[in-house]
Amino acid sequence: MKIDMHTHIIPRDLPRYADLFGYGDFIHLEHHRPGFARMIKGNEFFREIKSNCWDPEERIEEYARHGTQVQVICTIPVMFSYWAKPSDCLELARFLNDDIAQTVEQFPRHYIGLGTVPMQDPDSAIQELERCREIGLAGIQIGSNINGDNLSDKKFEPFFAACEDYGMALFVHPWEMMGFDDMRKYWLPWLVGMPAETSRAICSMIFGGVFERHPNLRTCFAHAGGSFLPTIGRVQHGFDCRPDLVAVDNEVPPRDYLGKFWVDCITHDPAMLEYILKTAGTNRVCLGSDYPFPLGDLEIGAFIEEMGLSEEVRAGIYADNILEWLNLDRSQFE
Repeated sequence: MKIDMHTHIIPRDLPRYADLFGYGDFIHLEHHRPGFARMIKGNEFFREIKSNCWDPEERIEEYARHGTQVQVICTIPVMFSYWAKPSDCLELARFLNDDIAQTVEQFPRHYIGLGTVPMQDPDSAIQELERCREIGLAGIQIGSNINGDNLSDKKFEPFFAACEDYGMALFVHPWEMMGFDDMRKYWLPWLVGMPAETSRAICSMIFGGVFERHPNLRTCFAHAGGSFLPTIGRVQHGFDCRPDLVAVDNEVPPRDYLGKFWVDCITHDPAMLEYILKTAGTNRVCLGSDYPFPLGDLEIGAFIEEMGLSEEVRAGIYADNILEWLNLDRSQFE
């Protein structure tokens, strides 16, 4: 069995929320030619997407060609809309989550759903978290920061507690990359900013004591943990040499948290994946692709077959580690 735990989906037809709410850069789609749509952010072109971004049957067919049976689906991060009024963001989140839940219900052996919540208002986020569990979603996807606030901010504490209490998995995805306005040339926000954002999220949750207070919080980080694992030596050294700056909220060393969270396998580099497996633990690395976007792994982990990994390690990456993260049983997909 193969499960791709990092894929994105969007409803084919989105309300024009900017018109409905009277403000903002909410995304809408312009279906300008068969099988393609333009994502429009406010009044500006954002990107073009294909029908595999919204058509569940087309996605199943594409995945079959890669020998992958199950997809974990979540919204595209630009849809988070944390900048919006909480009530408006909640309405958008409900629409997106209902669409994902409907896909899971229609194709239960092929899809697992993660919801989105208005993190700018933790009370509303918890409200939608509860509803996501009720409609059959396995967890929640959130951004690496919330309007510039780190995930260690105390206002998010009730949300993390609720995720832990309700047994909802957490997937942290980079967005609103640091330095975006300063380094747009060469696609640097995606090549440099995204890995840094994911490390920012992990470091914030470690140094802020989130994992310490919530040991049963099941968290997975996108893009192999970004730049965190490759720079764990520097992070640990900073903790050791300047505890007055780093260890101010949590005295547990960063290395102690290795193996306590999951990461996907998107490295585009077998040598780096070998390092990630050694550093994070073979039971904490999950098959992920970032499908259907071009910066993702377009062959759904094909290079893993050529790495000489044991059958046990490959089985973990392909399914077992993901099922543990999501607290799901293999039998429902067989």
